[in-house]
Amino acid sequence: MEPVIDQAFAAALYSQGDAGLDTGASLLAADPAADAELLRRGEEFVRRAWERGWLPADLVRIVRRELDEHGAGLAAGLIAAEVRRYERLPPRWQSQLDELPAAPRPNRPDRFSYASALLGLYRLLLGLPAIEPVGPPPGAPRDGLHLPPAHDEPRMLTRIRALLAKAEATGFPEEAEALTTKAQELMARHSIDEALLAARTHSSRAPGACRIGVDAPYETAKAILLDAVASANRCRAVWNSDLGFSTVVGFEPDLEAVELLHTSLLVQGTVAMTRAEAGQRAGGRKRTKTFRQSFLMAYAQRLGHRLADSTARATAEADAEGAAAGPPTAADPGLLPVLAARDMAVTDTAERMFPRTTTSRVRGATDLDGWTHGTAAADRARMGGPAPEITDRG
Repeated sequence: MEPVIDQAFAAALYSQGDAGLDTGASLLAADPAADAELLRRGEEFVRRAWERGWLPADLVRIVRRELDEHGAGLAAGLIAAEVRRYERLPPRWQSQLDELPAAPRPNRPDRFSYASALLGLYRLLLGLPAIEPVGPPPGAPRDGLHLPPAHDEPRMLTRIRALLAKAEATGFPEEAEALTTKAQELMARHSIDEALLAARTHSSRAPGACRIGVDAPYETAKAILLDAVASANRCRAVWNSDLGFSTVVGFEPDLEAVELLHTSLLVQGTVAMTRAEAGQRAGGRKRTKTFRQSFLMAYAQRLGHRLADSTARATAEADAEGAAAGPPTAADPGLLPVLAARDMAVTDTAERMFPRTTTSRVRGATDLDGWTHGTAAADRARMGGPAPEITDRG
């Protein structure tokens, strides 16, 4: 006779609708002896997700988006159990594991609900598509993958993190702007120093990639903001709107900068938007959704200009310092050729990872007050520019 768990899976995972889930959950609820095998099968589904390019944070994000917080907790429990199999984890994995939500305690008296939730999660995991890998699965050899070795955070990044924390905490927009601008200049200088060091030591390290969640609501504006941060830090961002994330391609120090700055700017933008929206409501305004969308669109576009200016200023200063030190040599080719070579390497890597992408012109904002407040939150100076564009996975 076919094992109960196989009967349950046949009913729940390979059929559409809730009726199959109910049938599978009923079978499992009536057979406590299947519990251990049920969890083992779940860990196997997680392992298959690693092979298809997914990372721990990706799995939790998609489960939370498609199911609910309880499902995300169940996924986190499976992930934590599955990764115990490995002696070594790829870069970025440990930080993602540290941020997993707490796994819920199974409510075994309500065995039907518990089994139904797990089967719903397994159905989602089973249907996940293959996505572009941004590193090896756990346990894979490092040879030929150009992975950076584990390292302590550079002092410069610690200083940048502190500046951004102050920017998030201050109640004065001008101070937040000054702190963020300083952080971007330090990021640019850190990137330049790393690029020159790699050139002088003939490093063979290639660009890498990371994924950053772009969650609803207002995901288009958030994707534009991430694209602006990535471009200012010599990276390329490609948005997968269907799966709710962008893949950022670049050299490791620049990827770290993008993750730091993007997170901070989202916090700052949300605080500024909430403050501006409260003022609008006090004046009798009701169009909250259009105000927020327009605010974040303006915020992202204006920040793109300001971040690019900060990077250009830091590059010009570093190039002037290099020129003052003497003419380029074979051992020290000069800053601009080094940066151009790294930009080309990033572009080549991104095009290999995403041979088919589309660039979409973003629909304009419809709320003038939201646009005005978002612009002011990003930069007090008057600056113009065309409507933004974003690169989407085609």
